[in-house]
Amino acid sequence: MKNLLQLDFRRLGSRNRDARVRQPGAALLGLSFDGSRMSGVWVRRTNGSVEIRQTFSVTLSLDPLTAEVELVGREIRKQLDAAEIRERRCALCVPTSWIHSLTVPVPELPEADLQSFLQLEAERGFPYDPDSLIVAQSRFRLASGAQGATLAAIPREQVNRLLAVLEAAQLRPVGFAVAIAALQSAQPEDNDGVIALSAGETSLNLLVGAGGGVALLRTIEGAFEQQGSERHFQLEHVLRELRITLGQLPPEVGDSLRQVRVYGSDDTAEEIAEALQPRLRASGLDVRQVKKYAADDFPVKVPADAAVTPALSLVMRLMSGKPTPFELMPPRVSAWQQIRARYSSSKLVYAGGAVGALLLVVLLAFAVQQVRLWYWGAKWNQMRADVLELREIQADIRKYRPWFDDTFRSLTVLRRLTESFPEDGSVSAKVIEIRAPATITCTGTARDNAAYLRMLDKLRGVKEISDMRVEQVKGANAVQFTFNFKWNQGGAQ
Repeated sequence: MKNLLQLDFRRLGSRNRDARVRQPGAALLGLSFDGSRMSGVWVRRTNGSVEIRQTFSVTLSLDPLTAEVELVGREIRKQLDAAEIRERRCALCVPTSWIHSLTVPVPELPEADLQSFLQLEAERGFPYDPDSLIVAQSRFRLASGAQGATLAAIPREQVNRLLAVLEAAQLRPVGFAVAIAALQSAQPEDNDGVIALSAGETSLNLLVGAGGGVALLRTIEGAFEQQGSERHFQLEHVLRELRITLGQLPPEVGDSLRQVRVYGSDDTAEEIAEALQPRLRASGLDVRQVKKYAADDFPVKVPADAAVTPALSLVMRLMSGKPTPFELMPPRVSAWQQIRARYSSSKLVYAGGAVGALLLVVLLAFAVQQVRLWYWGAKWNQMRADVLELREIQADIRKYRPWFDDTFRSLTVLRRLTESFPEDGSVSAKVIEIRAPATITCTGTARDNAAYLRMLDKLRGVKEISDMRVEQVKGANAVQFTFNFKWNQGGAQ
Protein backbone atom coordinates (compact mmCIF):
# COMPACT_ATOMS: atom_id res chain seq x y z
CA MET A 1 0.00 0.00 0.00
CA LYS A 2 2.78 2.40 0.96
CA ASN A 3 4.82 1.60 -2.16
CA LEU A 4 1.77 2.22 -4.33
CA LEU A 5 1.19 5.66 -2.83
CA GLN A 6 4.87 6.51 -3.25
CA LEU A 7 4.64 5.56 -6.92
CA ASP A 8 1.60 7.78 -7.48
CA PHE A 9 3.09 10.79 -5.65
CA ARG A 10 6.48 10.53 -7.35
CA ARG A 11 4.87 10.25 -10.73
CA LEU A 12 2.13 12.85 -10.30
CA GLY A 13 3.94 15.35 -8.11
CA SER A 14 7.09 15.61 -10.18
CA ARG A 15 7.55 18.50 -12.55
CA ASN A 16 9.54 16.31 -14.92
CA ARG A 17 6.80 14.05 -16.24
CA ASP A 18 7.21 11.37 -18.83
CA ALA A 19 8.17 12.94 -22.17
CA ARG A 20 5.63 10.78 -23.94
CA VAL A 21 2.86 12.55 -22.00
CA ARG A 22 4.23 16.07 -22.31
CA GLN A 23 4.96 15.92 -26.04
CA PRO A 24 2.11 14.06 -27.72
CA GLY A 25 3.08 14.91 -31.30
CA ALA A 26 1.89 17.17 -34.08
CA ALA A 27 -1.83 16.32 -33.76
CA LEU A 28 -3.99 15.57 -30.75
CA LEU A 29 -7.66 15.00 -29.96
CA GLY A 30 -9.06 16.54 -26.78
CA LEU A 31 -12.17 15.07 -25.14
CA SER A 32 -14.20 16.28 -22.18
CA PHE A 33 -16.92 14.36 -20.30
CA ASP A 34 -19.61 16.19 -18.33
CA GLY A 35 -22.63 14.13 -17.39
CA SER A 36 -24.11 12.83 -20.61
CA ARG A 37 -22.28 15.42 -22.73
CA MET A 38 -19.05 14.72 -24.61
CA SER A 39 -17.19 17.64 -26.16
CA GLY A 40 -14.08 17.44 -28.27
CA VAL A 41 -11.57 19.35 -30.35
CA TRP A 42 -9.06 18.08 -32.92
CA VAL A 43 -5.89 20.20 -33.10
CA ARG A 44 -2.80 20.08 -35.31
CA ARG A 45 0.40 21.97 -34.59
CA THR A 46 2.33 23.65 -37.43
CA ASN A 47 5.22 26.15 -37.27
CA GLY A 48 4.76 27.42 -33.70
CA SER A 49 0.97 27.73 -33.90
CA VAL A 50 -1.99 25.39 -33.78
CA GLU A 51 -4.81 24.80 -36.21
CA ILE A 52 -8.20 23.67 -34.96
CA ARG A 53 -9.31 21.06 -37.47
CA GLN A 54 -12.66 20.10 -35.91
CA THR A 55 -14.82 20.73 -32.83
CA PHE A 56 -17.95 18.90 -31.70
CA SER A 57 -20.32 18.46 -28.76
CA VAL A 58 -22.73 15.53 -28.54
CA THR A 59 -25.00 13.81 -26.04
CA LEU A 60 -24.11 10.19 -25.26
CA SER A 61 -26.92 7.72 -24.72
CA LEU A 62 -24.66 5.51 -22.53
CA ASP A 63 -22.89 6.42 -19.30
CA PRO A 64 -19.11 5.81 -19.61
CA LEU A 65 -18.91 4.78 -15.94
CA THR A 66 -21.78 2.29 -15.83
CA ALA A 67 -22.63 1.02 -19.31
CA GLU A 68 -20.93 -1.86 -21.12
CA VAL A 69 -17.40 -0.86 -22.10
CA GLU A 70 -17.57 -2.12 -25.68
CA LEU A 71 -20.90 -0.40 -26.29
CA VAL A 72 -19.69 2.96 -24.94
CA GLY A 73 -16.51 2.72 -27.00
CA ARG A 74 -18.50 1.88 -30.09
CA GLU A 75 -20.78 4.91 -29.55
CA ILE A 76 -17.80 7.25 -29.09
CA ARG A 77 -16.16 5.85 -32.22
CA LYS A 78 -19.41 6.40 -34.13
CA GLN A 79 -19.56 10.05 -33.04
CA LEU A 80 -15.92 10.62 -34.02
CA ASP A 81 -16.47 9.03 -37.41
CA ALA A 82 -19.50 11.27 -37.94
CA ALA A 83 -17.26 14.28 -37.23
CA GLU A 84 -14.64 12.85 -39.66
CA ILE A 85 -11.98 12.62 -36.94
CA ARG A 86 -9.35 9.92 -37.46
CA GLU A 87 -6.81 10.97 -34.83
CA ARG A 88 -5.97 8.19 -32.36
CA ARG A 89 -4.04 10.02 -29.64
CA CYS A 90 -6.28 11.87 -27.23
CA ALA A 91 -6.29 13.79 -23.94
CA LEU A 92 -9.26 13.46 -21.60
CA CYS A 93 -10.77 16.01 -19.18
CA VAL A 94 -12.82 14.53 -16.36
CA PRO A 95 -15.44 16.56 -14.43
CA THR A 96 -14.73 17.83 -10.94
CA SER A 97 -17.62 15.75 -9.59
CA TRP A 98 -15.54 12.60 -10.21
CA ILE A 99 -12.69 13.94 -8.04
CA HIS A 100 -12.20 13.71 -4.29
CA SER A 101 -10.11 16.64 -3.02
CA LEU A 102 -8.38 17.52 0.23
CA THR A 103 -6.40 20.65 1.19
CA VAL A 104 -3.82 20.34 3.98
CA PRO A 105 -1.20 22.71 5.47
CA VAL A 106 2.35 21.64 4.71
CA PRO A 107 5.10 21.98 7.35
CA GLU A 108 8.72 22.78 6.56
CA LEU A 109 10.17 19.31 5.93
CA PRO A 110 12.71 17.76 3.57
CA GLU A 111 11.18 16.55 0.33
CA ALA A 112 11.37 12.86 1.23
CA ASP A 113 9.70 13.44 4.61
CA LEU A 114 7.15 15.75 2.99
CA GLN A 115 6.03 13.01 0.62
CA SER A 116 5.53 10.65 3.55
CA PHE A 117 3.53 13.34 5.33
CA LEU A 118 1.25 13.83 2.31
CA GLN A 119 0.79 10.08 2.01
CA LEU A 120 -0.40 9.94 5.61
CA GLU A 121 -2.78 12.84 5.00
CA ALA A 122 -4.18 11.10 1.91
CA GLU A 123 -4.75 7.87 3.84
CA ARG A 124 -6.43 9.78 6.66
CA GLY A 125 -8.49 12.18 4.56
CA PHE A 126 -9.88 10.08 1.70
CA PRO A 127 -12.65 7.56 2.46
CA TYR A 128 -11.03 4.87 0.29
CA ASP A 129 -8.35 2.25 0.52
CA PRO A 130 -5.17 3.91 -0.89
CA ASP A 131 -4.71 0.95 -3.25
CA SER A 132 -7.96 1.91 -4.98
CA LEU A 133 -7.02 5.56 -5.68
CA ILE A 134 -4.82 7.50 -8.07
CA VAL A 135 -3.65 10.60 -6.19
CA ALA A 136 -2.21 13.84 -7.58
CA GLN A 137 -1.11 16.99 -5.77
CA SER A 138 -0.76 20.74 -6.29
CA ARG A 139 1.36 22.74 -3.83
CA PHE A 140 1.13 26.45 -3.14
CA ARG A 141 3.22 28.88 -1.08
CA LEU A 142 1.69 32.04 0.38
CA ALA A 143 3.39 35.43 0.72
CA SER A 144 4.08 34.77 4.42
CA GLY A 145 6.02 31.62 3.53
CA ALA A 146 3.31 29.22 4.70
CA GLN A 147 2.79 26.22 2.43
CA GLY A 148 -0.19 24.07 1.57
CA ALA A 149 -1.09 21.24 -0.75
CA THR A 150 -4.32 20.21 -2.43
CA LEU A 151 -4.63 16.47 -3.02
CA ALA A 152 -6.95 15.22 -5.76
CA ALA A 153 -7.90 11.56 -5.98
CA ILE A 154 -9.94 9.51 -8.43
CA PRO A 155 -10.90 5.84 -8.00
CA ARG A 156 -8.47 3.66 -9.90
CA GLU A 157 -11.40 1.55 -11.11
CA GLN A 158 -12.90 4.58 -12.89
CA VAL A 159 -9.60 5.39 -14.61
CA ASN A 160 -9.11 1.78 -15.72
CA ARG A 161 -12.66 1.74 -17.04
CA LEU A 162 -12.12 4.97 -19.00
CA LEU A 163 -8.92 3.56 -20.47
CA ALA A 164 -10.83 0.48 -21.58
CA VAL A 165 -13.58 2.66 -23.10
CA LEU A 166 -11.05 4.73 -25.03
CA GLU A 167 -9.30 1.59 -26.22
CA ALA A 168 -12.66 0.23 -27.42
CA ALA A 169 -13.11 3.53 -29.28
CA GLN A 170 -9.70 2.94 -30.94
CA LEU A 171 -8.10 5.83 -29.03
CA ARG A 172 -4.80 6.03 -27.17
CA PRO A 173 -4.82 8.46 -24.21
CA VAL A 174 -1.74 10.58 -23.47
CA GLY A 175 -3.14 12.66 -20.60
CA PHE A 176 -5.88 12.78 -17.97
CA ALA A 177 -6.72 16.01 -16.14
CA VAL A 178 -9.46 17.77 -14.18
CA ALA A 179 -11.42 20.08 -16.50
CA ILE A 180 -11.44 23.20 -14.29
CA ALA A 181 -7.70 22.79 -13.55
CA ALA A 182 -6.93 22.66 -17.28
CA LEU A 183 -8.94 25.86 -17.82
CA GLN A 184 -7.07 27.82 -15.16
CA SER A 185 -4.09 28.56 -17.39
CA ALA A 186 -2.19 31.17 -15.40
CA GLN A 187 -2.11 32.99 -12.05
CA PRO A 188 -2.84 36.74 -11.89
CA GLU A 189 -0.03 39.21 -11.42
CA ASP A 190 1.53 39.96 -8.00
CA ASN A 191 0.65 36.47 -6.77
CA ASP A 192 -3.00 37.46 -6.17
CA GLY A 193 -5.49 34.68 -5.67
CA VAL A 194 -8.21 33.83 -8.17
CA ILE A 195 -11.49 31.95 -8.08
CA ALA A 196 -12.14 29.99 -11.28
CA LEU A 197 -15.69 28.90 -12.15
CA SER A 198 -17.04 26.81 -15.00
CA ALA A 199 -20.58 25.59 -15.57
CA GLY A 200 -21.19 21.86 -15.80
CA GLU A 201 -24.30 20.08 -16.99
CA THR A 202 -25.96 20.21 -13.56
CA SER A 203 -23.37 21.81 -11.26
CA LEU A 204 -20.79 24.59 -10.98
CA ASN A 205 -17.09 23.68 -10.84
CA LEU A 206 -14.94 25.80 -8.53
CA LEU A 207 -11.16 26.16 -8.16
CA VAL A 208 -9.25 28.56 -5.92
CA GLY A 209 -5.75 29.35 -7.15
CA ALA A 210 -3.19 31.00 -4.87
CA GLY A 211 0.56 31.00 -4.35
CA GLY A 212 1.31 29.34 -7.68
CA GLY A 213 -0.92 26.34 -7.10
CA VAL A 214 -4.43 25.15 -6.33
CA ALA A 215 -5.67 25.96 -2.83
CA LEU A 216 -9.13 24.39 -3.15
CA LEU A 217 -11.11 22.26 -5.60
CA ARG A 218 -14.81 21.44 -5.29
CA THR A 219 -18.19 21.20 -7.04
CA ILE A 220 -21.26 23.29 -6.16
CA GLU A 221 -24.27 21.05 -6.66
CA GLY A 222 -27.70 22.58 -7.25
CA ALA A 223 -26.26 25.63 -9.02
CA PHE A 224 -28.88 25.29 -11.75
CA GLU A 225 -32.60 24.52 -11.58
CA GLN A 226 -34.14 22.80 -14.56
CA GLN A 227 -37.50 24.24 -15.60
CA GLY A 228 -38.77 22.48 -18.67
CA SER A 229 -36.21 22.84 -21.44
CA GLU A 230 -34.47 25.74 -19.70
CA ARG A 231 -32.25 25.89 -16.65
CA HIS A 232 -31.88 28.87 -14.35
CA PHE A 233 -28.86 29.95 -12.34
CA GLN A 234 -29.49 29.78 -8.57
CA LEU A 235 -27.63 32.93 -7.50
CA GLU A 236 -28.43 32.88 -3.77
CA HIS A 237 -27.49 29.22 -3.41
CA VAL A 238 -24.17 29.76 -5.20
CA LEU A 239 -23.36 32.85 -3.11
CA ARG A 240 -24.06 30.89 0.06
CA GLU A 241 -21.78 28.07 -1.06
CA LEU A 242 -19.09 30.57 -2.01
CA ARG A 243 -19.24 32.11 1.48
CA ILE A 244 -18.92 28.66 3.03
CA THR A 245 -16.03 27.80 0.72
CA LEU A 246 -14.12 31.01 1.39
CA GLY A 247 -14.71 30.56 5.12
CA GLN A 248 -12.91 27.21 4.98
CA LEU A 249 -9.80 28.72 3.40
CA PRO A 250 -6.84 29.99 5.45
CA PRO A 251 -7.32 33.73 6.14
CA GLU A 252 -4.24 34.61 4.08
CA VAL A 253 -5.64 32.81 1.02
CA GLY A 254 -9.02 34.54 1.40
CA ASP A 255 -7.37 37.96 1.75
CA SER A 256 -5.31 37.38 -1.42
CA LEU A 257 -8.35 36.76 -3.63
CA ARG A 258 -8.88 39.59 -6.10
CA GLN A 259 -10.55 38.09 -9.14
CA VAL A 260 -13.30 35.68 -10.16
CA ARG A 261 -12.94 34.13 -13.62
CA VAL A 262 -15.98 32.56 -15.26
CA TYR A 263 -14.73 30.34 -18.09
CA GLY A 264 -16.91 29.80 -21.15
CA SER A 265 -18.23 31.66 -24.16
CA ASP A 266 -21.85 30.47 -24.02
CA ASP A 267 -24.90 32.22 -22.58
CA THR A 268 -24.66 30.28 -19.32
CA ALA A 269 -21.19 31.64 -18.53
CA GLU A 270 -22.35 35.15 -19.40
CA GLU A 271 -25.38 34.79 -17.12
CA ILE A 272 -23.19 33.62 -14.23
CA ALA A 273 -20.73 36.51 -14.66
CA GLU A 274 -23.47 39.13 -14.89
CA ALA A 275 -25.27 37.74 -11.83
CA LEU A 276 -22.16 37.53 -9.64
CA GLN A 277 -20.55 40.86 -10.60
CA PRO A 278 -22.77 43.24 -8.55
CA ARG A 279 -22.88 40.92 -5.52
CA LEU A 280 -19.13 40.20 -5.32
CA ARG A 281 -17.89 43.68 -6.20
CA ALA A 282 -18.63 44.81 -2.63
CA SER A 283 -16.26 42.10 -1.37
CA GLY A 284 -13.41 43.43 -3.50
CA LEU A 285 -13.69 40.67 -6.15
CA ASP A 286 -13.61 41.58 -9.82
CA VAL A 287 -15.78 39.17 -11.86
CA ARG A 288 -15.02 38.72 -15.53
CA GLN A 289 -15.95 36.20 -18.17
CA VAL A 290 -13.07 34.49 -19.98
CA LYS A 291 -14.20 33.75 -23.54
CA LYS A 292 -10.92 33.74 -25.45
CA TYR A 293 -7.32 32.81 -24.74
CA ALA A 294 -4.76 35.52 -24.03
CA ALA A 295 -1.72 35.78 -26.27
CA ASP A 296 0.64 34.71 -23.46
CA ASP A 297 -1.41 31.80 -22.08
CA PHE A 298 0.62 29.23 -24.02
CA PRO A 299 4.04 29.22 -25.74
CA VAL A 300 2.35 28.27 -29.02
CA LYS A 301 -0.08 30.58 -30.79
CA VAL A 302 -3.80 29.87 -30.41
CA PRO A 303 -6.29 30.99 -33.07
CA ALA A 304 -7.74 34.36 -32.10
CA ASP A 305 -11.33 33.16 -32.46
CA ALA A 306 -10.82 29.96 -30.43
CA ALA A 307 -13.38 29.67 -27.62
CA VAL A 308 -12.15 28.60 -24.19
CA THR A 309 -13.00 24.93 -23.49
CA PRO A 310 -11.51 22.34 -21.11
CA ALA A 311 -10.58 19.99 -23.97
CA LEU A 312 -8.74 22.68 -25.96
CA SER A 313 -6.99 23.98 -22.83
CA LEU A 314 -5.67 20.53 -21.97
CA VAL A 315 -4.52 19.91 -25.55
CA MET A 316 -2.71 23.26 -25.62
CA ARG A 317 -0.99 22.47 -22.33
CA LEU A 318 0.23 19.10 -23.58
CA MET A 319 1.37 20.44 -26.95
CA SER A 320 3.30 23.31 -25.38
CA GLY A 321 4.83 21.23 -22.58
CA LYS A 322 3.08 23.30 -19.94
CA PRO A 323 2.41 21.38 -16.68
CA THR A 324 -1.19 20.55 -15.84
CA PRO A 325 -2.37 20.55 -12.21
CA PHE A 326 -3.60 17.14 -11.11
CA GLU A 327 -2.30 14.98 -13.96
CA LEU A 328 -4.18 11.69 -13.39
CA MET A 329 -2.66 9.58 -16.13
CA PRO A 330 -1.76 6.17 -14.62
CA PRO A 331 1.79 4.80 -15.05
CA ARG A 332 2.53 3.36 -18.46
CA VAL A 333 3.36 -0.33 -18.75
CA SER A 334 6.13 -0.99 -21.26
CA ALA A 335 5.84 -3.64 -23.96
CA TRP A 336 8.59 -5.65 -22.27
CA GLN A 337 6.67 -5.68 -18.98
CA GLN A 338 3.54 -6.83 -20.81
CA ILE A 339 5.46 -9.65 -22.48
CA ARG A 340 6.97 -10.74 -19.19
CA ALA A 341 3.55 -10.73 -17.52
CA ARG A 342 2.04 -12.70 -20.39
CA TYR A 343 4.73 -15.35 -20.56
CA SER A 344 5.69 -15.49 -16.89
CA SER A 345 5.38 -19.29 -16.91
CA SER A 346 8.58 -19.46 -18.98
CA LYS A 347 10.47 -18.61 -15.80
CA LEU A 348 10.06 -22.21 -14.74
CA VAL A 349 12.14 -23.31 -17.74
CA TYR A 350 15.13 -21.34 -16.51
CA ALA A 351 14.73 -22.25 -12.84
CA GLY A 352 17.04 -25.30 -13.07
CA GLY A 353 19.72 -23.38 -14.90
CA ALA A 354 19.55 -20.54 -12.40
CA VAL A 355 20.01 -22.96 -9.49
CA GLY A 356 23.05 -24.53 -11.14
CA ALA A 357 24.63 -21.16 -11.87
CA LEU A 358 23.95 -20.06 -8.31
CA LEU A 359 25.81 -23.10 -6.92
CA LEU A 360 28.88 -22.26 -9.03
CA VAL A 361 29.17 -18.74 -7.72
CA VAL A 362 27.95 -19.28 -4.16
CA LEU A 363 31.32 -18.47 -2.58
CA LEU A 364 31.63 -15.25 -4.59
CA ALA A 365 28.07 -14.30 -3.69
CA PHE A 366 28.79 -14.66 0.04
CA ALA A 367 31.87 -12.51 -0.33
CA VAL A 368 29.99 -9.79 -2.17
CA GLN A 369 27.24 -9.95 0.41
CA GLN A 370 29.68 -9.45 3.25
CA VAL A 371 31.26 -6.44 1.53
CA ARG A 372 27.83 -4.91 0.99
CA LEU A 373 26.92 -5.50 4.64
CA TRP A 374 30.05 -3.66 5.74
CA TYR A 375 29.30 -0.81 3.32
CA TRP A 376 25.66 -0.35 4.32
CA GLY A 377 26.54 -0.81 7.99
CA ALA A 378 28.80 2.23 7.73
CA LYS A 379 26.04 4.15 5.95
CA TRP A 380 23.57 3.22 8.68
CA ASN A 381 25.88 4.45 11.41
CA GLN A 382 26.01 7.82 9.66
CA MET A 383 22.22 8.21 9.39
CA ARG A 384 21.14 6.46 12.62
CA ALA A 385 20.45 9.69 14.52
CA ASP A 386 18.30 11.17 11.71
CA VAL A 387 16.29 7.95 11.36
CA LEU A 388 15.57 7.76 15.09
CA GLU A 389 14.42 11.38 15.07
CA LEU A 390 12.12 10.72 12.09
CA ARG A 391 10.63 7.69 13.84
CA GLU A 392 9.81 9.86 16.86
CA ILE A 393 8.08 12.38 14.57
CA GLN A 394 6.05 9.62 12.91
CA ALA A 395 5.11 8.23 16.34
CA ASP A 396 3.84 11.68 17.37
CA ILE A 397 1.83 11.92 14.14
CA ARG A 398 0.19 8.56 14.83
CA LYS A 399 -0.49 9.53 18.45
CA TYR A 400 -1.93 12.98 17.95
CA ARG A 401 -3.40 12.78 14.45
CA PRO A 402 -5.91 9.88 14.30
CA TRP A 403 -6.51 8.45 10.87
CA PHE A 404 -10.26 8.21 11.17
CA ASP A 405 -13.25 9.79 12.88
CA ASP A 406 -14.98 7.53 15.41
CA THR A 407 -17.77 9.87 16.50
CA PHE A 408 -20.36 8.58 13.97
CA ARG A 409 -21.83 12.02 13.37
CA SER A 410 -24.39 10.95 10.75
CA LEU A 411 -25.78 8.16 12.94
CA THR A 412 -25.90 10.50 15.95
CA VAL A 413 -27.85 13.10 13.94
CA LEU A 414 -30.36 10.46 12.80
CA ARG A 415 -30.75 9.19 16.35
CA ARG A 416 -31.50 12.65 17.74
CA LEU A 417 -34.03 13.28 14.95
CA THR A 418 -35.70 9.93 15.62
CA GLU A 419 -35.97 10.64 19.35
CA SER A 420 -37.60 14.03 18.65
CA PHE A 421 -40.33 12.61 16.36
CA PRO A 422 -43.47 11.20 18.10
CA GLU A 423 -43.79 7.42 18.21
CA ASP A 424 -47.43 7.44 17.05
CA GLY A 425 -46.41 8.42 13.52
CA SER A 426 -48.21 11.76 13.55
CA VAL A 427 -45.03 13.38 12.22
CA SER A 428 -42.77 11.70 9.70
CA ALA A 429 -39.66 12.66 7.73
CA LYS A 430 -39.36 12.09 3.98
CA VAL A 431 -35.89 13.46 3.20
CA ILE A 432 -32.96 14.07 5.55
CA GLU A 433 -29.94 15.70 3.92
CA ILE A 434 -26.62 16.02 5.78
CA ARG A 435 -24.28 18.50 4.18
CA ALA A 436 -20.68 19.21 5.06
CA PRO A 437 -19.53 20.62 7.34
CA ALA A 438 -22.55 20.53 9.71
CA THR A 439 -25.80 21.54 8.00
CA ILE A 440 -28.83 19.23 8.16
CA THR A 441 -32.04 19.73 6.17
CA CYS A 442 -35.23 17.78 6.96
CA THR A 443 -38.40 17.57 4.84
CA GLY A 444 -41.53 15.72 5.99
CA THR A 445 -45.25 15.76 6.82
CA ALA A 446 -47.33 16.10 9.99
CA ARG A 447 -50.90 15.04 10.79
CA ASP A 448 -51.73 18.49 12.14
CA ASN A 449 -50.01 21.72 13.08
CA ALA A 450 -50.02 20.95 16.82
CA ALA A 451 -48.08 17.73 16.36
CA TYR A 452 -45.60 19.53 14.11
CA LEU A 453 -45.02 22.28 16.70
CA ARG A 454 -44.53 19.76 19.53
CA MET A 455 -41.91 17.96 17.46
CA LEU A 456 -40.17 21.24 16.62
CA ASP A 457 -40.05 22.33 20.28
CA LYS A 458 -38.61 18.99 21.32
CA LEU A 459 -35.98 19.22 18.57
CA ARG A 460 -34.96 22.73 19.69
CA GLY A 461 -34.26 21.30 23.11
CA VAL A 462 -31.49 19.03 21.80
CA LYS A 463 -28.21 20.52 23.01
CA GLU A 464 -26.27 19.67 19.84
CA ILE A 465 -28.70 21.59 17.61
CA SER A 466 -28.48 25.35 16.97
CA ASP A 467 -29.55 27.89 14.37
CA MET A 468 -32.88 26.12 13.72
CA ARG A 469 -34.58 27.63 10.66
CA VAL A 470 -37.97 26.77 9.19
CA GLU A 471 -37.79 27.12 5.43
CA GLN A 472 -41.32 26.07 4.45
CA VAL A 473 -44.64 25.08 6.10
CA LYS A 474 -47.76 24.28 4.05
CA GLY A 475 -51.23 23.11 5.02
CA ALA A 476 -53.26 23.11 8.21
CA ASN A 477 -54.57 19.56 8.74
CA ALA A 478 -51.93 17.80 6.65
CA VAL A 479 -48.81 19.89 7.20
CA GLN A 480 -45.82 19.74 4.84
CA PHE A 481 -42.65 21.22 6.31
CA THR A 482 -38.96 21.83 5.60
CA PHE A 483 -36.44 23.05 8.18
CA ASN A 484 -32.68 23.03 8.68
CA PHE A 485 -30.28 23.40 11.57
CA LYS A 486 -26.62 23.34 12.53
CA TRP A 487 -25.05 20.33 14.29
CA ASN A 488 -22.49 21.39 16.87
CA GLN A 489 -21.11 18.09 18.12
CA GLY A 490 -19.82 14.86 16.57
CA GLY A 491 -17.94 14.23 13.34
CA ALA A 492 -14.72 15.71 12.04
CA GLN A 493 -15.07 19.39 11.19
